[in-house]
Amino acid sequence: MSDFFARPGALWLLPLALLPLVLPLLRRRAYPSLAGAPRDLASRLVSAAIRLAGVGAIGACALALAGPRGGGEVATRVGKGAETVILVDRSASMNDTFAGREPDGSEESKTRTARRVLQDYLRGRPHDRFGLIGFSTSPIPMLPLTDHADAAAAAVAALDRPALAYTDIGRGLAAALSMLEQDARQARVLLLVSDGAAVIDSKVQDRLRMAFARMPVNLYWLFLRSADSAGVYDKPKPGQDTPQAMPERHLDLFFKSLHVPYRAFEVENPGAVEAAVAEIGRLETRPISYSERLPARDLTGVAAGVSLACALLLVGAKLVETELAGAKAETGA
Repeated sequence: MSDFFARPGALWLLPLALLPLVLPLLRRRAYPSLAGAPRDLASRLVSAAIRLAGVGAIGACALALAGPRGGGEVATRVGKGAETVILVDRSASMNDTFAGREPDGSEESKTRTARRVLQDYLRGRPHDRFGLIGFSTSPIPMLPLTDHADAAAAAVAALDRPALAYTDIGRGLAAALSMLEQDARQARVLLLVSDGAAVIDSKVQDRLRMAFARMPVNLYWLFLRSADSAGVYDKPKPGQDTPQAMPERHLDLFFKSLHVPYRAFEVENPGAVEAAVAEIGRLETRPISYSERLPARDLTGVAAGVSLACALLLVGAKLVETELAGAKAETGA
């Protein structure tokens, strides 16, 4: 009942709508007998209309007090897309440009580029569900998985805030997987947007391997590489092939060891970011079905309008009755 009425307790007033059917609405007058008078269909119709107006005035008023609502049902949609959690690096280096310096107005920061490109990506994916998590020293949940495009766009727009100091990518990945495990029901995608990597503890790696093994996830790493920084595919120098010396290379190797669909995009300018995200969009076009709750419509105004119209009809009937009674009194005088 609460799905159709905001205040269903007010429906207990509905039986009062029966009162006009048993109580007179107009003044009764005594006549010796009406047995010899012909049947007056017009009078009977007027009498019935007045009683129904009384029922409508009280009944519609009770419904208005109950707060009726229409719609709000759950509809099943079918489209092409995926359920995607975007994991965005919020470390301080993301405030710099791809050239590795502070923006001076002629260049975008890596965060602003990611925000702009991701907003375009969301607009082109109307049938997807998106969640958003930032990560720095710890994960920052920003938006649970949702199919509300406006909420997703607002969460991505909030990325353009000052970033923090450190990067704990292991905890960020764990938070993203937890969101997918709890809420995703179909094609799952984890999109990591980061300009670097950090060492993931071996115990954290083991937990992540178990989490990835529990569910199928398509993993993408959008690596926003700064100028003169280490790359994913750089060949190690002798004695430097360690996670501490080459964290990006070893994060890539860790992802490859997970046995899930994985692809890394190493990009060095805003145009490359746009091309990489467009490629991810082309790869993630599987059929999906999802449920969407349609917005409910508040019908209180409709019920109140019906009650007011019926009440005005009763007022009009009373005015006519008073006028007729006055005319009769003058004639009798």
